[in-house]
Amino acid sequence: MAENEDPEQPGQDDDKVAAEWAAMMEKEQGGSGDDDPMLQSAEPAPSNVQAAVGQSTRVLNQNEIDSLLGFDSADEQDKDRSGIRAIINSALVSYERLPMLEVVFDRLVRMMTTSLRNFTSDNVEVSLDNITSIRFGDYLNSIPLPAILSVFRAVEWDNFGLLTVDSSLIYSIVDVLLGGRRGTAAMRIEGRPYTTIERNLVERMVTVVLADMSAAFEPLSPVTFGYDRIETNPRFATIARPANAAILIKLRIDMEDRGGRLELLLPYATLEPVRELLLQMFMGEKFGRDSIWENHLATELWSTSVDIEAVLEEQTMSLGDVMGFEVGKTIMLNSTPESSVLLRCGGIPMVTAKMGRIGGSIAVRIDRTLRRMGHGA
Repeated sequence: MAENEDPEQPGQDDDKVAAEWAAMMEKEQGGSGDDDPMLQSAEPAPSNVQAAVGQSTRVLNQNEIDSLLGFDSADEQDKDRSGIRAIINSALVSYERLPMLEVVFDRLVRMMTTSLRNFTSDNVEVSLDNITSIRFGDYLNSIPLPAILSVFRAVEWDNFGLLTVDSSLIYSIVDVLLGGRRGTAAMRIEGRPYTTIERNLVERMVTVVLADMSAAFEPLSPVTFGYDRIETNPRFATIARPANAAILIKLRIDMEDRGGRLELLLPYATLEPVRELLLQMFMGEKFGRDSIWENHLATELWSTSVDIEAVLEEQTMSLGDVMGFEVGKTIMLNSTPESSVLLRCGGIPMVTAKMGRIGGSIAVRIDRTLRRMGHGA
């Protein structure tokens, strides 16, 4: 019996092993993932990582990008620039640092109102919109076409400026000068170049404006603004480098129900000869000059008392000799009665004279006037 039972034990062991393997397979397939602590701690990690990555890589919208870069298209001229645009334009000099410039163009507005009324025989109102600082290249890119660009030259300053007339003002001037009926808007024809008649009429108006601008600068600095040429393509009206700064003056011209915009561009290089004058803060129509005060000052100067020193001779002595002076000591001079006497005022040599006597007083008679240093020998 013993010999028969021994062969059965290996079969029973195989069954047990097979049963254990089957149980292990069921355990792995059934719920081993839920019971494994390592897998439970590893599953939430991807969601946390995704949340962190989502917070750090938020995409900016267009308004936030424009605000960061400083490119606000709403009203860029009137608002303070910020961001990268402020850094780029940090070299621009604000026109507020040139107080006299606004006074000059206020005077120009009043003069243009009168001259354009005489030029058009119509009721013309000229107003100053604003004065801003801009780069020349940015201005050329912002000109609404079609337009006429007139290049003028400041003769005494040896540089150029730009005067832009928009299409509304061009057709309004042509309509008024050629007898267009009142109460009707100026006809605007797109897609064709300006005719010779239109260009000549605009050139006449530009000449009137330049003459008024010369008169507006006259109290500050005599300058002649001369007409140079007319262009319709901004690329041919380049008078400065694109990065150069300039002053832009926008004028509005209204003729009852018609009108348009006139823009003056003066590069900083053009205004450089009169920069010191533009920095002054004069008030009034005469740019700070008061004739009453000038006459009073001139009258008082003529009656002002000054001390005059008559120097007969000068000697150079040592400090020891000066310290040895005593009462009654005589100092010998090399001058004679015919020697010239130098008259000084405030230590400055003025004239030479001869010494003499009038009655009981010693007098001098002016012999020769000394010229100031730097005004001639």
